[in-house]
Amino acid sequence: MQPDTAPRHATTVPGLTALSEGFLRLSLSLPFPPSAVNVWWLRNADGWTVIDCGVDNAATRAAFEQVFADPLLEGRPVTEVLVTHFHPDHIGLAGWLCARTGAPLAMTHIEWLQARVLLHEPEEEALRQLVTQAGRCGAPEAFLAFLGRRGTLYPKWVGPLPPSYHRIRSSDLLNLAGSRWQVMIGEGHAPEMICLYSAERRMLIAADQILGRITPHIGAQASDPKADPLGAFLATLTPFEALPEDTLVLPSHGEPFHGLHARVATLRAHHAEHLDRLVDFCTEPRTVMDATQVLFRALALEQIGFGLSEALAHLRHLEALGALARQMETPSVSTDLGLGRAPADCGRWLFTRT
Repeated sequence: MQPDTAPRHATTVPGLTALSEGFLRLSLSLPFPPSAVNVWWLRNADGWTVIDCGVDNAATRAAFEQVFADPLLEGRPVTEVLVTHFHPDHIGLAGWLCARTGAPLAMTHIEWLQARVLLHEPEEEALRQLVTQAGRCGAPEAFLAFLGRRGTLYPKWVGPLPPSYHRIRSSDLLNLAGSRWQVMIGEGHAPEMICLYSAERRMLIAADQILGRITPHIGAQASDPKADPLGAFLATLTPFEALPEDTLVLPSHGEPFHGLHARVATLRAHHAEHLDRLVDFCTEPRTVMDATQVLFRALALEQIGFGLSEALAHLRHLEALGALARQMETPSVSTDLGLGRAPADCGRWLFTRT
């Protein structure tokens, strides 16, 4: 991308670059995959809107302190913190950033509520849900025990949030960096994720809806077991296909890229292939853990939760389409993991082709 006006200042902050006049990108390191997240800075008349903010840890706070003193900010304050969705790598530092700058927090309603629930839900109850779903998915006992030792991760990476927020809605028009941006909503990866499209700039801030080199994680959540997140993801790709092909896509992870339509087609084909594999695989009853074998390479112990969540989302979509049926099988052995009723006592889900 060529800047429309040459930046008036240079930066010495690692990972901070000027995309154009009044439009900055900060690449922040993450302590988990993917290795970095993009933070977008858009200048307004009064200051800067910051879009997403990384996890809440010392390294991220230090990176922001460096940026605050950088010449590219021209001494202007942060006047708004806009978070695209509730995941830790996007909302983690929001509370600290709002307190540090005095800026309000802007989000969609569902993402705000999801973050608040995860921060305030008793850890014992949250962990019980996770372990119960993993047990129903047929996870090995070693993974169930691992979850009990590890505990919940959300409060580890997300700091306390401000007590109020500014609600962003689908089709809202925001004035940022001298341009108008239309709010578009992505679902599936998160329930009500903000994406922003500028027709004037032919730019799409795509959050995690459309990534250039990896596919967004589409997972079934223990708190919403009847949802169809993959169906929601595929449905909300459609409005993005109506955008111009030469749109510059600014993803939350990885480099900006052109080729929006081709990338959306690739994402659709990726999931279609996974769905076809699962239909072929489920000629006899299969657990969700069984299904991970046809979707992924061997999963390390700490990756099993990710694999189960993704596999269950695909199986649930096929169930919603009527291609698979689900039944419950009660195992003959259960293990007391110190979490009250053992997850195995709840039975295992089995999926079979209809």
